[in-house]
Amino acid sequence: MYRLSGLLAIAFSVIQPALAQDFPTRPVRIIVGFPPGGGADLTARLVSPKLNEAWARPVIIDNRPGAGGNLAAELLTKASADGHTIMVMPGPGAPSLYPKLPFDLRKDFAPITLAGRSPNVLVVHPSVPASTVKQLIALARSQSGKLNYASSGIGITPHLSGELFRKLAKVNMVHVPYKGAGPAVSDLVGGHVDLMIVSIPSVLGQINAHRLKALGITSLQRSSMLPDVPTLNEAGVPGYESHQWWGLLAPAGTPSEIVMKLNAALVKALNAADVKKRFTEEGAEVVANTPAEFGDFFQKEITKWDGLFTVVAKPSL
Repeated sequence: MYRLSGLLAIAFSVIQPALAQDFPTRPVRIIVGFPPGGGADLTARLVSPKLNEAWARPVIIDNRPGAGGNLAAELLTKASADGHTIMVMPGPGAPSLYPKLPFDLRKDFAPITLAGRSPNVLVVHPSVPASTVKQLIALARSQSGKLNYASSGIGITPHLSGELFRKLAKVNMVHVPYKGAGPAVSDLVGGHVDLMIVSIPSVLGQINAHRLKALGITSLQRSSMLPDVPTLNEAGVPGYESHQWWGLLAPAGTPSEIVMKLNAALVKALNAADVKKRFTEEGAEVVANTPAEFGDFFQKEITKWDGLFTVVAKPSL
């Protein structure tokens, strides 16, 4: 029995590198938990042609919006751990918001690479009578619970960024979640919601067309794409900082050799001149790091945002 187990272990150790060497053997699917129009979808659509060219295999983008990206994440955990199904995740969210998640955010995914990141921007509809962050805070305090803010889904970065703003600015606003940045921005431009904290790529065109007013950048440094817009930290909310980011994940248990092959292909795709140029044009930067580096960052982000809800007693879901 022990001899048989040992032989099986040896055989498996030989098979894994062989599988990685042949990878991919069929079309690769990239799951996006949001509709077209947001940063996660853009990331998938920028890298997919490069992967298709490198592998000579179809690369299929599968948009599965719903539950703030959790439906897509659950779908990924049910996929075969062979590298042929991966996912673009736009920030990990806060697991404590979902006591009955059908997966463990910390354990059920294999990090591949952090594709890119962008500071968020606080934007308001032109009808909102506030042209600065301080004016917005004063308005929100004078009309407690009347202003509402949109997000691309419960528990992901735009929602968490809004909750962080509520906490640090000491204001009460109503959260209105959507199934993706595209529908949320559309309703914001239409005046159906008052404001939103969202990635710059999702709203840069609307800002430039004066259909939205940009009041503050969420990073500690101003954005080169919106150099005249102050940071929230300098505009009246000391200590405020958040980023929108997009990372690629595989199911937990995906062989490390295949993860590394995915990483190599994705890093090469992300560092292509035209892809980096497009990221820059959208106000974002390419990161393209190692699985270990992304994994460490991923865990720290979960801890950071989960900790927010230990002090925000009752978030507006």
